[in-house]
Amino acid sequence: MERSTPLQDTGDGTENVTLAHGTSAGGLTLRTGGRTDVVARRVTIEPGGTTGWHYHPGQALVIVRAGTLTRVLHDGSVETNPAGQAFVEEGGPAHVHIGHNLGGEPVVLHVTYLVPAGGPLSVAAVAPALRR
Repeated sequence: MERSTPLQDTGDGTENVTLAHGTSAGGLTLRTGGRTDVVARRVTIEPGGTTGWHYHPGQALVIVRAGTLTRVLHDGSVETNPAGQAFVEEGGPAHVHIGHNLGGEPVVLHVTYLVPAGGPLSVAAVAPALRR
């Protein structure tokens, strides 16, 4: 882990550690409604592994810390996100997707979930009928 630049006016006994850093391709917009659980997790996908088809009840802010994540989205489009990229996964069953690790090293994600209070972080889903 790389240490962040010290903050000005920090007190004694304070440590600031950057857990992950990513840059989005464009602007990011986060939205919630009502009480919201904010949960931060590290997700590791081993080489050849997959997340399974799923969706999130709320948005998820994702930073790819290591490896390259390949995602197939609800409309059949494919997005590839290498280490250092950040993106938002939209919430709801209309945004079902699957993540693959097609590389030879683990994919490590730092994900911040914004979900309705008390709800699950993700919901398993059936693969959509994709056009070939």
